[in-house]
Amino acid sequence: MTSATTPSASTPAAPSTAAAPSAGAAPGATSGTEIGEGERARLDAAIDELGTGARTWAALTLAQRVTLLRAVRTSVAAAAEDWATTAAASKGLDGDHPLRGEEWLSGPYSTLGALDAYIETLARLAHGTNPLEGVHIDRAPGGRTRVHAFPLTGIDRLLLSGYTGEVWLEPGVTPNAARASAGLAQRTPAESGGVGLVLGAGNVTSIPVLDVLYELLAYNRTALLKVNPTQDALVPIYKRAFAPLIGPGLLRIVRGGPAVGAYLTTHSSFAHVHITGSAATFDAIVWGTGAAAARRRRENRPQLKTPITAELGGVSPIIVVPGDWTDADLAYQAEHVATMRLQNCGHNCIAGQVVIISSDWAQADAFRAALRRAYATAPERPVWYPGSPARLDQATEAYPDALVLGDRLLVEIGDGDDPAALQTTEYFAPVLGVVAVEGTGQVFLDNAVAYANDRLQGTLGANLLIDPATERALGSGFDRAVAAMRYGSIAINGWTAFGFITPTLTWGAFPGSTIADVGSGIGVVHNALLLDRVERSVVRGPFRPFPRSLPIANGGGRLSILPKPPWFVSSRTGAQVSEGLTRYRAAGGLGGLLATLAKALRA
Repeated sequence: MTSATTPSASTPAAPSTAAAPSAGAAPGATSGTEIGEGERARLDAAIDELGTGARTWAALTLAQRVTLLRAVRTSVAAAAEDWATTAAASKGLDGDHPLRGEEWLSGPYSTLGALDAYIETLARLAHGTNPLEGVHIDRAPGGRTRVHAFPLTGIDRLLLSGYTGEVWLEPGVTPNAARASAGLAQRTPAESGGVGLVLGAGNVTSIPVLDVLYELLAYNRTALLKVNPTQDALVPIYKRAFAPLIGPGLLRIVRGGPAVGAYLTTHSSFAHVHITGSAATFDAIVWGTGAAAARRRRENRPQLKTPITAELGGVSPIIVVPGDWTDADLAYQAEHVATMRLQNCGHNCIAGQVVIISSDWAQADAFRAALRRAYATAPERPVWYPGSPARLDQATEAYPDALVLGDRLLVEIGDGDDPAALQTTEYFAPVLGVVAVEGTGQVFLDNAVAYANDRLQGTLGANLLIDPATERALGSGFDRAVAAMRYGSIAINGWTAFGFITPTLTWGAFPGSTIADVGSGIGVVHNALLLDRVERSVVRGPFRPFPRSLPIANGGGRLSILPKPPWFVSSRTGAQVSEGLTRYRAAGGLGGLLATLAKALRA
């Protein structure tokens, strides 16, 4: 789940490579403004302190690092309520809003989960145990090595029953090689990676701090985090939550606009830069802007001399494989699709944007009708992200016949309509499109995968919905189609946000991008097992919720105890369940967990 705005690396522009609009100068751009001498001195001092902190970190044993991460966990747990409340308020969600639970799950919950997973990995290494000890590893299509990275704990198996997650490694990586490299920089803790710059996203509050943790643990780099101005209100909370890292000089957090971003990205003391944002921002950092940037590209002479990684979003497909669905299936999966678009008001780099259905599916019209209902009846919320109203106007201009539902747009591409804008513009706003391709069964699936791979901008995340009977009938053809999808995160009967929030999975674009053609980005984050040479992560979820997930009613599909996941925008108790799950993750307590599960059953 990512964003983009301002020179902190996230631009209000949709994070895409296609003409992304921007509300401010990119970090590497010439903004016409300079920071003052006092501000430069403060930034330089912070960077110097991080240099000292890098030596401190290199001197810590793995056991000492585990102790430090546990202290961070304690302070994050203590700040969780303020974190979620402040984040919700900053997005216009009051204490009674039914969607305020989003800020519990995408903020402190995901951060606590990441800390728990990293602590487990480092504790294993400290005891001389491989991070993959006891983790099932097998082969995926194409001879790839596949690590079954979720669930790894009993509580995850219970609370998220029916969901599993796999990390597929690049072709050629053997299981033994995967085990030998697991742990990344924590295998050589005394080797410092120097100081990194993290330019934080502005849309989801865990993204900046999770990126900082990955710098520290995957690369042994201390980090200067420049927050996006949309998250300025959270800076005091971040500083309180991550005080155990700030004290010894392992983290510094700064605010600022374009001038600060420009100063930092050209600073010679950083060993690495990581951004979450838009390709337009990335290009401005790497190449500059205007005629000078064009000349540098021709000469392959980037202005940025520091190595850079990035997560930049894209236009995410939702492939709906035709089958024999019940009315309840149609309604549930329509709500699922609406969630993929409307969670966080569509201000997510992994918000599903293009629904691909079969023109030959007998239930296509029924699904379209269910989707219109689900999209129209989802709770209203502010369009809060900078630049989003302009992008809604842009979509309305491109598709004047689209269905306008309050502040959201549903674009159903028909004969004679041009889908190009929908395919290449990541709107980063509540704009959902529906396109049709021919075929049923394997023919449709292969056509839909080709459409997603070849016509949609980006390679970050793709979603695929298929009923158990149809998946079983396709057999190995289904597995081959999944392997053919060129995406860094794939969700089957789930949403790729599940992959984002699961720390032992990886998050990032499909491999192959370069600074000259960055697409959805370079490298991965999260990855709490610290795996090397990752190709993608694959989430698999239940097609039907409880009680229709029971074996007799489910036709061999996955059992789930959730009647409706709390992240669904249509969940009646999503806010209470999300808060309860976060409090349980923070402090435990069987009574609170049972009360939360009871609320989940009323979703």
